[in-house]
Amino acid sequence: MEKFSPVVGRILLAIIFLLAGLGKLGAGYAGTQGYMESMGVPGMLLPLVIILEIGGGIALIIGWQTRYVSWALAAFTLIAGLIFHNNFGDQTQMIMFLKNLAIVGGLLILAQHGPGAYSLDKRK
Repeated sequence: MEKFSPVVGRILLAIIFLLAGLGKLGAGYAGTQGYMESMGVPGMLLPLVIILEIGGGIALIIGWQTRYVSWALAAFTLIAGLIFHNNFGDQTQMIMFLKNLAIVGGLLILAQHGPGAYSLDKRK
């Protein structure tokens, strides 16, 4: 099991980014852009968010540039949590913020310890 834990962990961390990025394409694009703008974030950044989420999710799954991608996604997730889930008086928003912190924690562990045996990074 020890050999498979890193790849399973990478996949589980990646799923949220991959699905979030794919969900913003098509019908979800305008709504996400409007929500970003209502929170003071320029809507023109949405394509970069989608690229980071989908590209970062895929990179984690295959274990490519894992340490760099983990740092980038950790920073993105922390910033997103601070911007979009900062109403700590609302229990749902507090839980969403704590979820972001948990994801950041997992990504920092991945950045520190690397992708594990089953990854493109380890094939080099």
